[in-house]
Amino acid sequence: MSAAPVFFILIFMIEIFLRSSRTSGALRGGKRRLGVLSVAAIAAVLALAPAAVTQADPEIARGEVLFAAGGCANCHTDAKAKGPLLGGGGGIKTPFGTFFAPNISPHPDAGIGKWTEAQFIRAMRDGTAPDGSRYYPAFPYTSFTNLSDADLKAMFAYMKTVPAVANRSRPHELSFPFNLRFGVMFWQWLHLKKGPPQDDPGQSAEWNRGRYLAEGLVHCAECHTPRNMLGGLDRARWMTGAAKGEGPEGEAVPDITSGDGSGIGKWSVDDLARSLRDGMMPDGDFYGSLMADVVKNGTGRLSDADRRAIAVYVKSLKAKARAP
Repeated sequence: MSAAPVFFILIFMIEIFLRSSRTSGALRGGKRRLGVLSVAAIAAVLALAPAAVTQADPEIARGEVLFAAGGCANCHTDAKAKGPLLGGGGGIKTPFGTFFAPNISPHPDAGIGKWTEAQFIRAMRDGTAPDGSRYYPAFPYTSFTNLSDADLKAMFAYMKTVPAVANRSRPHELSFPFNLRFGVMFWQWLHLKKGPPQDDPGQSAEWNRGRYLAEGLVHCAECHTPRNMLGGLDRARWMTGAAKGEGPEGEAVPDITSGDGSGIGKWSVDDLARSLRDGMMPDGDFYGSLMADVVKNGTGRLSDADRRAIAVYVKSLKAKARAP
């Protein structure tokens, strides 16, 4: 149950008990019990009041959906170890070493509690930290750069409302020379195309909305596009999947382009949109592994219209040469 209904239920309970005490001639012991119960209920109301206000703020509510669809919790929470929300994720194994998603809770020291809105937008769009250092591209800012200022501001507003976590972020475990962060500047020069992009006038509003979500917020390409020897997205093989050992956590990632007998060519737009809602594929099987988390914690939170827009865009992608 959300905070707002609980808030009003507790108020109602207090009112009922108080009226009962006035009309029943309760004994002193009963009054004491009533007093304890009333105090407890009032304390609960006061504790829930900020959450109720948060739920009532449409911008924060919108930010929560964007945050979920962006998969922030999937990476920045160590779910396998039952870690706290945004307290730092488990290791992400790559050919360059193991990356650990940092604490991005609003803790002032261990998290991003001291960040300004402008610093958050700069991190998401430019891949640059408040101190000027460059982020490794395990953080998918190459996709988040496509988000609008309005959406980034809403995400940041929501993230400030989650509980602060004091966990210190784990340092990455990278081999030489990838542990030399200054090299990321040259990587960004080669691979970071700052957004957000302009709409394609030759496509429908639904297609453009779908591209915005798929290439930005949901960042489909970060998993479904093979990478070159420097770890950049191979745009010549856009969304054609990754071979086993090359995808996230070493998993193979499927081709989601549409061709005869390849990718998701036999899927309809409705098939794809439905799978993004409940994880069920056209053959009745369900997504597993990382994609199950993407649906459960992300695309399942989007509106039907947004899921369909993503499906319209993805289904427009023509088959290309597969990853070797």
